[in-house]
Amino acid sequence: MPYEMRGLTFDQFEVGQVNETMSRTITEADVVNFAGISGDYNPLHTDEEFMKGSPFGGRIAHGMLCASVATGLANQLGIFEGTTIAVKQITLRFTGAVKFGDTVRLKLTCTDKKESSKGGKGTATFACELLNQRDEKVLDSEWAVLLKSG
Repeated sequence: MPYEMRGLTFDQFEVGQVNETMSRTITEADVVNFAGISGDYNPLHTDEEFMKGSPFGGRIAHGMLCASVATGLANQLGIFEGTTIAVKQITLRFTGAVKFGDTVRLKLTCTDKKESSKGGKGTATFACELLNQRDEKVLDSEWAVLLKSG
């Protein structure tokens, strides 16, 4: 039996609908790998001695790593699998630091829907909050996703 995509179509999302992901712990390996991929070796992320004197008291994860983890967590939900045509826009606001060992999860709330005039698709907008283990918001973002209609 062939694999069936789990994604929801534009029509299946409702304004006000909330989806929450599983949690994921941010590790030193995540930060080291992201620094290597991105080329961002800023001491904020890579120099423990330098960061001991900072307000954070130690190294912190890259903001863009956290944004990337958020998209991965959303993908693991399956709600966008096979129904996403394109991500049209993502806006980000970093609201807190993520330290090594912090555990994050994503809360997505559908805030708006606009059907395409061309038919067969529409854009759903999601307020996305990345929360740490203390339920503190560390990333506030909005995603506009173009989805297939049912």
